[in-house]
Amino acid sequence: MPRITAIHEATIPISSSIANAYIDFSRMDCSVVAIVSDVVREGRPLVGYGFSSNGRYSAGEIIRRRVAPRLLEADPESLLTDDGRTLDPVKALPIMTGGEKPGGHGERSVAVGVLDMALHDLAAKIEDEPLHRWLARRHALGEPDESVFVYAAGGYYAPGKTLKDLQEEMRRFLGLGYTTVKMKIGGASLAEDLRRVEAVLDVVDGAHLAVDANGRFDLATALAYGAALEPYGLAWYEEPGDPLDHALHATLAEQYPGPLATGENLFSLQDARNLLRYAGMRPDRDLIQIDPVLSYGLAEYLRIHAMLRQYGWSPRRCVPHGGHQFALHIAAALKLGGNESYPGEFEPTGGFADDTVIENGRLRLPDLPGIGFENKAKLLQVFHSLHT
Repeated sequence: MPRITAIHEATIPISSSIANAYIDFSRMDCSVVAIVSDVVREGRPLVGYGFSSNGRYSAGEIIRRRVAPRLLEADPESLLTDDGRTLDPVKALPIMTGGEKPGGHGERSVAVGVLDMALHDLAAKIEDEPLHRWLARRHALGEPDESVFVYAAGGYYAPGKTLKDLQEEMRRFLGLGYTTVKMKIGGASLAEDLRRVEAVLDVVDGAHLAVDANGRFDLATALAYGAALEPYGLAWYEEPGDPLDHALHATLAEQYPGPLATGENLFSLQDARNLLRYAGMRPDRDLIQIDPVLSYGLAEYLRIHAMLRQYGWSPRRCVPHGGHQFALHIAAALKLGGNESYPGEFEPTGGFADDTVIENGRLRLPDLPGIGFENKAKLLQVFHSLHT
């Protein structure tokens, strides 16, 4: 019977000089964890690893004081699959959130999500399967996708960055094998942002360019940008207003015919349901970008997807935020519409395996047990430092 013997946690920097319309990343950090088991392979205990997605700061205090102790104090059998073969992260979710009042999903959802990632990594390792295949089998999802659509998110604001620099960045993404790119808007005037968009449109056509305002706009500004962007036929217009201002989003959806995308700053089943109820989301064109790690982990994300199906949404309309290997496995197993990527940013946690090859905008899944962090050398060094 597998047991958890220790949980180790630390905070590491993933800082950068880049900025979006709302924040810069000069002090960005994240939480990393290692969950050690009593299952021994090749003379060493199996360990599951996890970290928090970019854009939200580390949640170490909550992990150390509230969430990790609940896992360690739980009856070991309560954390296992019914057959006792491995850990069951779905059963772990109510244990990790025990004693927490409903609502106020903020930072605690991040703390739980970090440990959920590590639990899934460990559960799949115990059964010696890549996570996407373990998930597909465990949850009766059918054969997972063999490859996943990935797009390159960049186009940030940075000191001294010129239009030529922006174009060269996008050409570099295309040279890496991406076919769709995303850039930031809202950190400059509308006129300047349109010059930036048009510069990128000299590199890639509108159907393969998305723009992201990171929740910056009020209604009048969101509508003005929408009217100006509409002729470009963009892949999508992302997070135009505050993530909880559903009325703004619904009004924009009535006037902007192109695809809209949002959800990365919503952290629960209830948040996702309210988005569908009140924000005017259109299942034939819009994208939902909820990040599993920021929203209580995959155990909660599975509940969200059950709800989405009830509302008539296809999993292909879901493209998670985050740009990491965990979401890649989730996208393959749940047959989502793709996965975000931040080439070269938010290291060492961001990005995929060191030997990743992207062809025609798609990435084949790794064949290593678990999430496959063992093929991401710099991140693996960080994880090993937690427990060796």
